[in-house]
Amino acid sequence: MTGAFAVVIPARHGSTRLPGKPLLDIGGRPMIQHVWNRAMESGADEVVVATDDPRIAEACTGFGASVAMTSSGHQSGTDRIAEVALARDWVEDEIIVNVQGDEPLLPHALVGQVAELLHFNPDAGMATLGTAVQGLDEYLDPNVVKFVARADGTALYFSRAPIPWHRDGAASGLTSQVRWQGAMRHLGLYAYRARHLHEIAAASPCTLEEDERLEQLRALWLGIPIQTDVARALPGPGVDTPEDLERVRQLLSRAGPGGSSP
Repeated sequence: MTGAFAVVIPARHGSTRLPGKPLLDIGGRPMIQHVWNRAMESGADEVVVATDDPRIAEACTGFGASVAMTSSGHQSGTDRIAEVALARDWVEDEIIVNVQGDEPLLPHALVGQVAELLHFNPDAGMATLGTAVQGLDEYLDPNVVKFVARADGTALYFSRAPIPWHRDGAASGLTSQVRWQGAMRHLGLYAYRARHLHEIAAASPCTLEEDERLEQLRALWLGIPIQTDVARALPGPGVDTPEDLERVRQLLSRAGPGGSSP
């Protein structure tokens, strides 16, 4: 990794499907500790857990993490990270990676990759990664975010819809589609330059963002270039449901005591 960067892990206690998600036990440790370990292994100069919940803060300080207490009024992780950047007076060109607190199997190499991607693309205000869509079900799944990019990797659009749409592969409409090859799945891992992070956080949600429920569309709407690249490693599953949690527990259990680092 070339160039300095910081990691902020936004973590909130409230979750409709999994209340207290960051504190759920995985292999004898809270989930947030696994995420923090991944970030610490990435080569970051600083790793901060940003939360508004004292229970999360207490757990994190207990295993040695740096914690920033933030407002309970934030609508997104981006807003929470922007508060941390302001409080710490990070310079405008500081590269900040947003690592989601429900990704205990995130390969630490991807954290460094997305920071490096932004470092080597000075005209970009954000960077993110993707992997090739693996099948038709994934391509058509609205819970799987897809994206398309220019020849230089700059993002054109992100969508829950299947993009790019293969017109000739769907002779009878949506459900008849047979082509998905070449589509890219977006990973929810971002690097920001601090000045662009503040610009995004200060702006109101745009119509595209509200329609798709994808916050990165606000950056594109504002004219902030987002650099993309193919992830160098495949991420493990995130944790959104009780079923996800059990799957991650089993994967880490099979990895053994020393095998928790992807």
